[in-house]
Amino acid sequence: MEFLNEEPLKRLIPVITSWQHDLWIALDILLVALLIYQVLVMIRGTRAAPMLVGLIVVSATFYLARIGELTTLNWVVSHVLPYVVFALIVVFQSEIRHVLADLGRRLTFLRSSSAEADSYDDIVLAANLFSQHQTGALVVIEREIGLRTHIESGVPLDARLSYDLLATIFRPSAPLHDGAVIVQKDRVAAAACFLPLSMNPLLSTQLGTRHRAGIGITEETDAIAVICSEETGAISLALGGRIERDLTVEQLRERLGSELRRRMPPVPLPTSIAQPIDEDSDTSLQSPLMEPAPRKPDTEPQP
Repeated sequence: MEFLNEEPLKRLIPVITSWQHDLWIALDILLVALLIYQVLVMIRGTRAAPMLVGLIVVSATFYLARIGELTTLNWVVSHVLPYVVFALIVVFQSEIRHVLADLGRRLTFLRSSSAEADSYDDIVLAANLFSQHQTGALVVIEREIGLRTHIESGVPLDARLSYDLLATIFRPSAPLHDGAVIVQKDRVAAAACFLPLSMNPLLSTQLGTRHRAGIGITEETDAIAVICSEETGAISLALGGRIERDLTVEQLRERLGSELRRRMPPVPLPTSIAQPIDEDSDTSLQSPLMEPAPRKPDTEPQP
């Protein structure tokens, strides 16, 4: 009786084992495909794409040399191949750092409660002001990857983020306007910071140093860069080594809200009111970016 009950179970064990084996094979293929897809997404549109193509060509040449029994080339490959891994790490160090940081950010579900309460509406309002007056500005918002190295290259402020502070910093006559402002949560960490310039050959030649610096910092970190053009007043947003140009103020607010994973309620934008300029009026009250009127000399005759 026991023999009859155990016989179907023995026949079922190979079926279960085969099913588990097929499941692990499918999972293995899925993970490899996902890894390849993430690598392709990472290098698409970056300087690593042509480098990867060159690496594939070199690998194909080495493979053909091996199957073709080219003795000299095979000797070179056998001696150089152990050092290729280290060379790839050096060449792709920026991309590898970006991928690992992105992976760590996706696996981290804990978010600080203070980060959700941060408000970046002052950046939107300041960008609107800079756009109207064609004032060059570059504001970098720090996220998961720290920007301490770049903060130390500028002038430390550690001041609360506000519209008035940004307008004062990027005033053309201000000593700190030439450089980038780095924002950490609701604080302006530093101003007049130096940022790495993007060396992407696919960028438009119309982009100047300010735009290339904004793109460069987003290539190495997960920061967000808001850029205002001094020539045209156009607002741009750089993220992940890519730039979105000619954004409206509402589009900038939506993009910042989506990237920072929070809802940014609309804020009324200040409008410029055309008023006749009186010689005795204080023109500096019309805009924080306008220079104060020179004080007239006292011409009253002395007794």
